[in-house]
Amino acid sequence: MKRTFDDPAARVSLILIATTVTLAALKIAADIFAPLVLALVTGVILAPVTDFLERFGLPSRFAAVTVLIVGLVCFGALVFLLEPMIWRIADTLPQIRIEIRSWVAELRGLIRGLDEVNREVEEALGANGNGNGNEEESGDAAASAVPDMSTALFLAPVIIMQVLIFVGTLFFFLMTRKGIYRWLSGHIGTEAETDMIFNRFTTVERLISQYFVAISLINAALGAALGAALMAIGMPGAWIWGVAAFLLNFILYLGPVVVILGLLVSGLVVFNGLMSVVPAAIFLFLNMMEAQFVTPTLVGRYISVNPLLIFVSLVFWLWLWGPIGGIIAIPVLVFVLVMPDIFDPGEKTDVSSDKAN
Repeated sequence: MKRTFDDPAARVSLILIATTVTLAALKIAADIFAPLVLALVTGVILAPVTDFLERFGLPSRFAAVTVLIVGLVCFGALVFLLEPMIWRIADTLPQIRIEIRSWVAELRGLIRGLDEVNREVEEALGANGNGNGNEEESGDAAASAVPDMSTALFLAPVIIMQVLIFVGTLFFFLMTRKGIYRWLSGHIGTEAETDMIFNRFTTVERLISQYFVAISLINAALGAALGAALMAIGMPGAWIWGVAAFLLNFILYLGPVVVILGLLVSGLVVFNGLMSVVPAAIFLFLNMMEAQFVTPTLVGRYISVNPLLIFVSLVFWLWLWGPIGGIIAIPVLVFVLVMPDIFDPGEKTDVSSDKAN
């Protein structure tokens, strides 16, 4: 009698069921898995720093603690720098809502004008021009983006739990990652393949770290250029917008769109006429230069992935875990491509259908 697992249709069915169950679990338990995976990706990025400290004789535990403390201090400093931007946005929300209401009112007036023209044309052609000219006024055009106290109290335990999961996972991964790699290498393949698989894990670390360092430098230059340009045209909080562009540009596609929309709204509030779209136009120009010339030149030295794979990975992880998914999309994609040995770990990573220029 033929075994069930020897039947190709049964194997495919089991794989589809297992994939569906896994995706459902990752989606339902996003509050646990999202910070955990983000911590693992962050640990891979910070691994060279830990190795650097260990080369000076510092034990792995103390090296992990040092990296974690420095990282938390840097994060705290970043929050401190962004605090004025958060309060400034909160203070300008009423003015932004007034601007949005004025846009909606102008749009309604334009639509009413078109309706009047349409009715006059119908009457001139002998059609029935009866129509209901009464328009119902809608409520507020924009709801407040600041959560109320009850919502904040409800979200606080979840956020604290996610922070603890992230910090704990990051610390223990940095401290024991080489042992984890060695254990996984011994159980994934045969004994003869252990060293090869272990080298692949280290290759993943190197590639992702190099990618992140290159992207960080590019984003920092983009933020500095945006801040200088906005300061030159008299945009309030120019350096804060530069920091925001630096951070959001880590989220491919979606991050730059958020910056453009934010600058467009702020420009309409601060300036008048065509000048109101200049801040968004400046960032759009800088982002296009970065995406078309700078990033392919610098990042292409380390990794070149088919843009379709990047887009599909980004859409999938954004759907699964939101902004956190957008951050981990590329590192996870690199990991998935490296481990099956799709490309030669000793050469520049190129998994695109066409070679990078």
